[in-house]
Amino acid sequence: MHWLHRTVAMMRWIVDAMNVIGVRPDGWWKDRHGAMVRLTRQLERWAAAQGGQVTVVFEKPPVPPIASDVITIAAAPRSGANSADDEIVRLVRSDDRPQDITVVTSDSALVQRVTTAGAATVPAARFRRLIEEAPGR
Repeated sequence: MHWLHRTVAMMRWIVDAMNVIGVRPDGWWKDRHGAMVRLTRQLERWAAAQGGQVTVVFEKPPVPPIASDVITIAAAPRSGANSADDEIVRLVRSDDRPQDITVVTSDSALVQRVTTAGAATVPAARFRRLIEEAPGR
């Protein structure tokens, strides 16, 4: 099922963090951790307003840690090529209802892997616009 045909409030989202952060060349690479915190806070506001369940996946555990009472923060156990992608695929495959998950990424290889596992996808740029238009921004 295409992500647009689902009700946002009942959706479960898995967000490829660095893919969404990297959509806009706003200098995020100068303060990678700061960009991760900003995305997390933006996702918290959006999730609180929409009622959906959000998991953001980082390529490795953030240092210092990033905490949230609103969304789930996940990370690949260690940094490496495709580490976040592998963690996202693991989350989708281990879920009892992967068809209820929408993965946010513009990585074509990851799109192929998660759609094969049953999840829907939405491009990172489109999702970033969606969360930036959220109330309370």
